[in-house]
Amino acid sequence: MILAHLASTAHVPATLALFFQEGGQVGFSPLQLWGNMGNLARAVVIILFIMSIWSLAVIIDRALYFSAARKQSREFAPKVAGALKDGRLDEAIKVADRSKKSHLAEVVTAGLQEFRSFGSGGAITEAQIESSKRALERSEAIVHAKLKRGLGGLATIGSTAPFIGLFGTVVGILNAFQQIATQKTSGIGAVAGGISEALVTTAFGLLVAIPAVMTFNYFTNKVESFDVEMDNSSSELLDYFIKQSHR
Repeated sequence: MILAHLASTAHVPATLALFFQEGGQVGFSPLQLWGNMGNLARAVVIILFIMSIWSLAVIIDRALYFSAARKQSREFAPKVAGALKDGRLDEAIKVADRSKKSHLAEVVTAGLQEFRSFGSGGAITEAQIESSKRALERSEAIVHAKLKRGLGGLATIGSTAPFIGLFGTVVGILNAFQQIATQKTSGIGAVAGGISEALVTTAFGLLVAIPAVMTFNYFTNKVESFDVEMDNSSSELLDYFIKQSHR
């Protein structure tokens, strides 16, 4: 019995070696994986690559835009506050015009220009203040849309890239089993190429989706912060107009 058991266990490694040798050697380099891929799997990889480039372009564009908006707004706020405190409305508008990328400057400029369009002479009317308020609200909506530009694409990429990669995985596994049926071989090497192809598309899909989701959430929080700043600036400007009307 013992001799029989030893003989059977000694036979197992030989069987495994034969099993692995049947499929031949398996390469896992990028060029070999690309060469083993079918046309549909290659199309999936190309689509994911395009999505990654688009995502990277949006991330760089929004990062530069938000950084410039933050920097110019910090320089703009004290200057325009000082000009309004001294009653220099034209100077405040000039300061706002010089801060082209500031979200605060764009909103405040719209309110100041609407307020000035009624003329500087005479008493400040309620209609003048109400018109300035509507101009501020319109400008806030426009700036909000500018801030969110491209974020919808990031959300779409983050939500769809894993499913596109999963589609490539399913196709790769189906191709692997078709190779088994066609080649009439049972070695692991016969299916390793198709399985590795499938796993590559899944990994690529996740690699594209994760940064897109993370940056989308980060930029969305930034936009919400900018919205609060614009709301506060609009409210403070309206308070300034009201105080001027009671003088």
